[in-house]
Amino acid sequence: MDDDGRGPGPLPPETGKVPYEGVWRFTAAAVDASVPQARHAVRDLLARQGVPASDDLVQGLLLIVSELVTNAVRHAALLSPMLAVEVAVGAEWVRVSVEDDHPYRPTALVADHGQTGGRGLLLVREITQEAGGTCDVEHTASGGKVIWAALPLKPNGSAPGGS
Repeated sequence: MDDDGRGPGPLPPETGKVPYEGVWRFTAAAVDASVPQARHAVRDLLARQGVPASDDLVQGLLLIVSELVTNAVRHAALLSPMLAVEVAVGAEWVRVSVEDDHPYRPTALVADHGQTGGRGLLLVREITQEAGGTCDVEHTASGGKVIWAALPLKPNGSAPGGS
């Protein structure tokens, strides 16, 4: 994964921001190996920045990242050989997103208990809602899409909307 350098270091105290706030973006090829790489990159980033997230929240975020990157690899790779993972951390929330260049905007389907696949977005929505957060799919200016989930660092915190 490539880091495009958008990750800021600690901010001066006079800005009123906490040291772990910032936005980081990684790019990767839309291949199976990128799924664990993205998960590990997000886990390591949260730890390195000292984000005060519970173990349950981190595990939820990592599962969301895995599902979103897997979807991009499985469904968008033909039209989008690269994908981007972005992590944005505020004082009270963390937002993860995966962007690709495929124009198809997926929707979470009603669960079919006999179906073995196709539940990734349902799982993302369930984890997000359980944590008190929000998630959505948006079109990008380049014609692709970004799927994101924002979770509060503490239960009942506020989660931001889209970008």
